[in-house]
Amino acid sequence: MALRIERDAERGVALVVLDRPTRLNAIDLQMADELSSVWRELRYDVSVRAVVLTGAGTRAFCTGIDRDTKVPQPPSPYAIDDPLLRIGPKANDLWKPVVAAVEGMACGGAFYLLGEAEFVIASSEATFFDPHTTYGMVSAYEAIAMAQRMPFGEVARMALMGTAERVGAERAYAIGLVSEVTEPGGAVAAALRTAAVIAGYPTDAVQGTVRAVWSAKEAARTQAMAQAPALIALGNLGPERQAELFAGRRDAGGGEAPRVR
Repeated sequence: MALRIERDAERGVALVVLDRPTRLNAIDLQMADELSSVWRELRYDVSVRAVVLTGAGTRAFCTGIDRDTKVPQPPSPYAIDDPLLRIGPKANDLWKPVVAAVEGMACGGAFYLLGEAEFVIASSEATFFDPHTTYGMVSAYEAIAMAQRMPFGEVARMALMGTAERVGAERAYAIGLVSEVTEPGGAVAAALRTAAVIAGYPTDAVQGTVRAVWSAKEAARTQAMAQAPALIALGNLGPERQAELFAGRRDAGGGEAPRVR
């Protein structure tokens, strides 16, 4: 199993853990399938009224899609097969509140998950960045997800600066990406506390509020997402060249250390 799920029936909270710490909780096809399944399962579990999502260990919440994952693509610039489009709770029609707890790195494809959480709690050691442009890829779905949570200039800077720069927890808090910053190692406990409070309120009122908040931005998000496949098809380097760029940075030890702001 690539996921670990812990249910606290007394408090009405489920903890969903991305459990591939040796791969920095990167998402392979198995984890993508398990995420989709668990969100759909939780729709029917009346004992769970709020969810906390986190990654195992303290090095990373999630580092996006596993680089070893091969996803065949349709031979058309008008279509794209992206397994991460189905990993989020909203993509699977789960409207119970989800709180993300971030320790360590959250980058790239992690934003598919953070973008579908109600809010994010991070430890002071958390960092956020988007490596796509560094490796010759268009940041489309990721940037769109973050544009729902961050000011335009901050999204653009993070997406365009690639691996050269990371957004620290305090800066993420200042721009609204993160709602609370905890001591190192404290993000999950803080998220569980908030989830337990929310789970204690009348369920229909909570889920109705979640739907109301999302309806405020859903039209713009849907229109933007519809443009993403063509932008990716036109702007991405070929897989071989992407792999060369990735391997080159890895062989060089990652290049210069990223600036944290």
